[in-house]
Amino acid sequence: MIAKIRYVFFKIQNALRVALYKNKGITLSYTTLFYRKPIIVKVKGASIQIGEHTLINSDNSNYHINMHSPCKLMADREGASIIIGNHSRIHGTCIHAYKSITIGDNCLIAANTQIMDGNGHALSFPEVENRIRTTDYGIPIVIEDNVWIGANCIILGGTRIGKGTVISAGSVVKGDIPPMSIYGGNPAKLIKSYQ
Repeated sequence: MIAKIRYVFFKIQNALRVALYKNKGITLSYTTLFYRKPIIVKVKGASIQIGEHTLINSDNSNYHINMHSPCKLMADREGASIIIGNHSRIHGTCIHAYKSITIGDNCLIAANTQIMDGNGHALSFPEVENRIRTTDYGIPIVIEDNVWIGANCIILGGTRIGKGTVISAGSVVKGDIPPMSIYGGNPAKLIKSYQ
């Protein structure tokens, strides 16, 4: 009986979150699931789209490793976009789009992962004293369908991860990663290919 009450409470709470986020101009399905409240920042002129049956999990209590923070989706510049496909599961991850981050269908993204298409500041060489007053513009990130990203990874701007690839826990990824392979390390390198 208690389990049924909890389930009904969760469904009502989730429906209210979906309605609230739709009101804020976020495109999502009524089948999108939110476990606990994520942090969502979207400025006017930016877009966030979340697919059907996709889970945004910010609940550390029922996750298999320690999750340091709730999910954070940030599209905080005009024209920035975050697109997350259908049937994906995202746990305790920060997705910060200066320009564009696209995540495909059936993706698994483990806790404490950072996906950001910009650096925050420009490199500013040789006038490094000006770095603190600069801003970066971002280079798009594309994570194709069926990708699995392990815990504590960093995915940097200009990255494309091919369909079906696995990124091992703790990796730092930048550049083109081919499909159907396992990559890991800092910087991430090919461990095994299944092509």
